[in-house]
Amino acid sequence: MERYVYDFTEGGREMAGLLGGKGANLAEMTRMGLPVPPGFTVTTEACRTFLATGAEPAGLGVEVAEHLAALERGAGRRLGQPDDPLLLSVRSGSRFSMLA
Repeated sequence: MERYVYDFTEGGREMAGLLGGKGANLAEMTRMGLPVPPGFTVTTEACRTFLATGAEPAGLGVEVAEHLAALERGAGRRLGQPDDPLLLSVRSGSRFSMLA
């Protein structure tokens, strides 16, 4: 089965084609020991598969759920928790800036 989700602790700038520019840079900064909040990247391949088929790639939901559960455990908070929720930033990004 193809893998569609990578933790920031995995990868680096050499994986920009798969992780997109932001994802690869977050992984690289994490690798360098910079203070990057924990997170994960959904691959550009997941997007390509969705655009080609109109459907979520098989296994993507499970991978995202597993990575989200790991973030929740690490933070001691849950997404949607009423009293002190886990907050996430969701960003899109291509391999290269579209402003260049």
